[in-house]
Amino acid sequence: MSAPLAGVVVVSLEAAISVPFATRQLCDLGATVIKVERPEGDFARHYDDVMAGESAFFAWANRGKQSIRLDVKDDQDLATLRGLIAGADVFVHNLSPRAAQRLGVDAASLAEQYPHLIAAEVSGYGLGGPRTDDKAYDLAIQAEAGVFSLNGDGGMSKVGFSVADICSGMYALSSILAALVRRERTGAGAAVHVSMLDSLAEWVSAPLYNAVYGPGQPTPTSRRHHAIAPYGTFTLADGSTVLIAVQSDGEWRSLAEQLLLDAQLADDPRFATNAQRIANVDALEAIIQSTLSGMAADQARGRLAAGRIATAEVNDLRGVWEHEQLRARHRFIEAGSPSGPLEMLAAPFDISGWAPPAGRIPALDEHDPATIEAVIQRGISTTSAGRAHADRGRPG
Repeated sequence: MSAPLAGVVVVSLEAAISVPFATRQLCDLGATVIKVERPEGDFARHYDDVMAGESAFFAWANRGKQSIRLDVKDDQDLATLRGLIAGADVFVHNLSPRAAQRLGVDAASLAEQYPHLIAAEVSGYGLGGPRTDDKAYDLAIQAEAGVFSLNGDGGMSKVGFSVADICSGMYALSSILAALVRRERTGAGAAVHVSMLDSLAEWVSAPLYNAVYGPGQPTPTSRRHHAIAPYGTFTLADGSTVLIAVQSDGEWRSLAEQLLLDAQLADDPRFATNAQRIANVDALEAIIQSTLSGMAADQARGRLAAGRIATAEVNDLRGVWEHEQLRARHRFIEAGSPSGPLEMLAAPFDISGWAPPAGRIPALDEHDPATIEAVIQRGISTTSAGRAHADRGRPG
């Protein structure tokens, strides 16, 4: 079978992570993605050089794309960009709203100019309101969306990866896919706008609602869940760490019976319901930790397995890279790059009859001239057909 997005052309004026992450998913699904970079290149190319000279951030977010270098301040290069947009199915950018409007590539303007086009944009704070044109990077949005206030051990802490970028990138991806489905049915393009703040605020909705309608701001915690117990990490007798996750009163009863060997503890009024367990979480965890500290690690894991209690190893990043499940399922590929082949994680898409290609990390301006020319010609043809259609509708 062909790739799900085979034949779809995406042009993206992008930098950093949010939009590049979204368009890499489109690329993984089979779209032709033309990445438009500033003359000096996407600054994510220079975040680091740890992957045989390539940036880990850039390699992760740009595998499989073509790169073309354009200076949008130059009239000729801007005309080339407009020619590419006219021939694309999807155009995406993460310029500031003001810069996009100044260039005439904001989603609303392009959707009106090209009725077939899915024109999408990601900004920090969304259109309208006092913060529209403020600069926004991942940590800034984590701070604004309350993420810092939910993490840490008695203080505030960020999430250790680009959660705001990834979050907004995934909403951009799903919005674009939905718009492509609608266009397939109706022929109509769309203007799509995704706000990083809107996206991440959605992801913190559960603790947000708990804070507003419940007891208020939760105390940041680094090793336990703020609203479910027992749900966190414990130290085993050999010094290793295990995560134990109980989601229901039935699972708590199983843990009390199988791990703690004390069925009566399940009905202890301090622990009988999740609300009571949270209210007495320190006492509850002390009982569990006391049992685990005096028990051989293999025995503890055996009892947890017998009780069908969810557990997890607490891996460092090397542990993830060597994870037996990822390796057994062949979740790694060899991707090409300007510096040579690189082992990378495979795309997570699993669609029957088709496998995502490995792709290549592009060098700056490493594009196929024939592809670029074909997209521009496609735009000329589409625009001419639209004009002819409009002329036929005009009175003579």
